[in-house]
Amino acid sequence: MWNTLLELDGNILLWIQENIRNEFLTPVMTFITHLGDAGWFWIVLALVLVIIKKTRPIGFLTAASLLGSLLVNNMILKNLVARTRPYEAVEGLHRIIEAQADLSFPSGHTGSSFAAAVVIFIMCPKKAGVPALILAFLIMLSRLYVGVHYPTDVLAGMITGKLIAVCVCRVYCRKKKTAQNT
Repeated sequence: MWNTLLELDGNILLWIQENIRNEFLTPVMTFITHLGDAGWFWIVLALVLVIIKKTRPIGFLTAASLLGSLLVNNMILKNLVARTRPYEAVEGLHRIIEAQADLSFPSGHTGSSFAAAVVIFIMCPKKAGVPALILAFLIMLSRLYVGVHYPTDVLAGMITGKLIAVCVCRVYCRKKKTAQNT
């Protein structure tokens, strides 16, 4: 079963490379994927939210969620699974950005993007939350497009990012409710 999943993962990436990559999308997807580098876009957004008094709690929740994603995805899961990058394992797959320094599973870009975007979606008006989720989804897809992650890598990053964000928001809401009741 594992071999079938690995083969399917590779075949999806080859299909993307052969059927979706094009001269118009490549610079767009490269730009989008670099928004997730080291979580910089989401970190800046969290800092902006912290600076604005009205959104300060959301900024701190976003930062906490990003830290949770860093810990779970980049420090624990990547080292436990130790999956090589697809461009190193899938014959005929060509990456279109620089080689990545870390391991493949799960996608740190996707994990941090969903960790931040889900907090924003839960805690902010939908006019801010929906665009955040759309950007997270685009960053996730860009990792496949540029050939640096398997589909299961980004799926795992999306799931862990979402779970971390939901946990962070629930803990905050429970503490806030407890504080209001005392």
